[in-house]
This record gives sequence, structure tokens and C-alpha cells, in this order.
Amino acid sequence: MLTIFYDSHCPLCAAEMKKLLAFDHDKKLTLKSLHGEDFTLHYPHIDPIEADKILHGQLDNGDIIKGLDVTCLAWHLVGKHKWLQVLRWPVIRLFADMGYRVFARYRHPLSALLAGKARCESCQKDQCDL
Repeated sequence: MLTIFYDSHCPLCAAEMKKLLAFDHDKKLTLKSLHGEDFTLHYPHIDPIEADKILHGQLDNGDIIKGLDVTCLAWHLVGKHKWLQVLRWPVIRLFADMGYRVFARYRHPLSALLAGKARCESCQKDQCDL
């Protein structure tokens, strides 16, 4: 099991979470929006500002994982995109993590470029259908 703490206001992030849920037939993932009203009440150990900068996940044993470790594990758990595990190989990991940090920092402008909007308007109004 993996709990993913994600930015539901980001169209790219919301789209990826929607795809993960579609493949999660065994219910191995739990998705939690950083923008939920009671987020800090239920997850006081997760800093939403830091989790907004880099994707955070929590394993069943309570361990926190971040960035591509979360993404790769999530896709592994749903049995898709097996090629992503290459990003965790020692030398590749270093460069993949650097690339991820750049992506994470500029995901809203990238969303505007790729999806035509920097923020998911329906999600900002707490109407996200995840």
C-alpha cells in the first residue's frame, strides 16, 4: 500500500493520479490532495508546502518516500509502466532525480504549455472528481 500526497490543483498531477486510479484494481493506492480542508489535521507529519515542491508518499510502515520513488512505486503497484524502474538504477537515478526536481518546480507553467491551463479550475473549487 502507498498513500500519495499530491497537488490536485495541477492538471498534470491530477491527470496522472486519475490514470493511476484507473489501473489500481487491487486498491493498493490511496490518494490525498494537499489542498483538502482537513489535510493537516489528518496528516500533521506531512508539510504541505514541502509536499507541493516534491511529491510525497507514505508506505504502510510509516516511511516517507519522495519524488520519483513515489511515482515509480505507484506505477509498479498497479502493474504498469515497468520501464520506469530504470529511473531508479544508480547512475540513471541521479540524473532522473535532477530532471524530476526541475519538472516539479515548473509543473504549473508546463501544464499551461501542454494542457492549456496552469491550474485545474474544478479542483480549486473542491470539485475534482478523483
